[in-house]
Amino acid sequence: MSLLTAVGVFVVGFVSGAVTRWFAGLAAIIALVLVLLGGVAPEPLQSLVDHVFRRYYVGNELLFIAGFLFGIDASEAKGVAVERRGSGG
Repeated sequence: MSLLTAVGVFVVGFVSGAVTRWFAGLAAIIALVLVLLGGVAPEPLQSLVDHVFRRYYVGNELLFIAGFLFGIDASEAKGVAVERRGSGG
């Protein structure tokens, strides 16, 4: 895997974590409604997602999860860093 691919997978995970943190409740409700109504994405979108998933995600799950977890915890980590910097140590 190239460095660019690794960074890309990590960034996608990070953004996914941040989006999850922001919209988790809304996303859960929408997902539940779609499942209950049998709603799915259009076929061209499904094939694109499947291609990207097989090409970049499979085998890089840990890298994605690392970015995802950093994305979820980004605001808390920033607050701790600012707090430590302000206290002088």
